[in-house]
Amino acid sequence: MPYEYETNGAAIYKQSFATIRSEANLARFDVDEEQVAVRMIHAAGMVGLEEFVHFSPNFVPSARAAMENGAPIFCDARMVSEGVTRFRLPADNEVICTLHDERVRPLAEKMSNTRSAAALELWRDKLEGAVVAIGNAPTALFHLLNMLEDPDCPRPAAIIGCPVGFVGAVESKDALWEAQPVPSVIVQGRLGGSAITVAAINAIASRAE
Repeated sequence: MPYEYETNGAAIYKQSFATIRSEANLARFDVDEEQVAVRMIHAAGMVGLEEFVHFSPNFVPSARAAMENGAPIFCDARMVSEGVTRFRLPADNEVICTLHDERVRPLAEKMSNTRSAAALELWRDKLEGAVVAIGNAPTALFHLLNMLEDPDCPRPAAIIGCPVGFVGAVESKDALWEAQPVPSVIVQGRLGGSAITVAAINAIASRAE
């Protein structure tokens, strides 16, 4: 017997977001935040994720304005950078992941840190006004916060801080939320990851569900 299932892509898309909006508790978000949160829920396949999503004031307008002004988007992992839908970007923004740059491994050894953290040092001179997306590595988020303790370090416009995992993920996001060096969004706790982070980027870039 052949399986019966919805085959219309547009109908699947519409029903997915209708389900999220009917089941998720979105009341505490403003209009811009809600649109981003819905996309993050969709990427996770998890109604209830919204309880862990926290936006600092003006995060979405700050990140969106930066993108519209042509800011680069710095990503901690290729899983994040490759997921960005280029045609959604408002200003043909450069999407940058330096994790596999040949300079990173020796730099990590010199720093006694992970490659994910060391890769951020290659961003330092270009961070001013950028959007930073950390979706995998807590060490990258911690090192970013350390960098931003330096008053001479350029400041990004916004940080998407959603590293996932069991070691350092909770603590790194709590540290970002406490410090809030720039407007930020986090997924509190162990949850996070590249798909959720990419969903936030794409939603901010295009305003679309």
